[in-house]
Amino acid sequence: MKKILIVGFGDVAERLVRRYAGQADFIGMIRRPERAAELRGLGVTPYVGDLDVPATLKRLPRVDGVFHFAPPPNEGQTDPRTAHLLHALMRRGRPGALVYISTSGVYGDCGGSWVAETRPVAPVNGRAVRRVDAERQLRAWGETQRVQVSILRAPGIYAADRLPLARIKRGTPALVAEDDSYTNHIHADDLARLAWAALFRGRSQRIYHAVDAHPLKMGDWFDSCADAFGLPRPPRVNRAEAEQVLSEALLSFLRESRQLSNARMVRELRLQYRYPTSDDLLREIKQAHGQQTLF
Repeated sequence: MKKILIVGFGDVAERLVRRYAGQADFIGMIRRPERAAELRGLGVTPYVGDLDVPATLKRLPRVDGVFHFAPPPNEGQTDPRTAHLLHALMRRGRPGALVYISTSGVYGDCGGSWVAETRPVAPVNGRAVRRVDAERQLRAWGETQRVQVSILRAPGIYAADRLPLARIKRGTPALVAEDDSYTNHIHADDLARLAWAALFRGRSQRIYHAVDAHPLKMGDWFDSCADAFGLPRPPRVNRAEAEQVLSEALLSFLRESRQLSNARMVRELRLQYRYPTSDDLLREIKQAHGQQTLF
């Protein structure tokens, strides 16, 4: 049975190991030793290591595949965490394949245009700049070491417990339709399944859009979530008003608009989504619980 290392053991990693339990020997890297029992309960061998402290990575075992789900640091122009991981992996012999979850933010603002993986990156904020650096490190390493590296550029990840209900309850405004930005989505379960498919079916040094085929205006997404839970829809403001009342973090997302094509993913990874659109989850919630409040 193949040994698979998961770096960055969060929600998507947990969904992955629950779905594919028994199909691999999973090793999960965690920073806090107190999480070890949690991983063992999932059938995962814990490895306590910190990508910010290279000395903690010296005992990494040799593995057949790697899921790199750890984000870059919160500052700087580069991702030293990825550099430390790649150096550590080479100590025991390179793996056969590695899958990295990146972000669609690497494209910057595309004015609402449809975007394929061949579009040049144009990051406009620090977190996207660091993701681009991680991608470049990984692809160069995969090329020189002959490791199959697949990069999944993922947008807004959602699930039943990962919906913008707190924002909706606060009454945070959304943009009027004519000023609104397009946003793309992927259910956390489908992202986990895509990562698994990429590990075994991805092409070398290949980038894939980990998205469904139905981009939405951001305000429409909030309206759909509000309707599913019987909440008032968020008020709408124009872009000038939004600049006055919304946080800089929210505004940074509103300043970027793009519609991501997933044609390459469909063609090469051949995965049927459990949730082809975000409405499929919201419809499932409404059917299971009606209009009762779920928070």
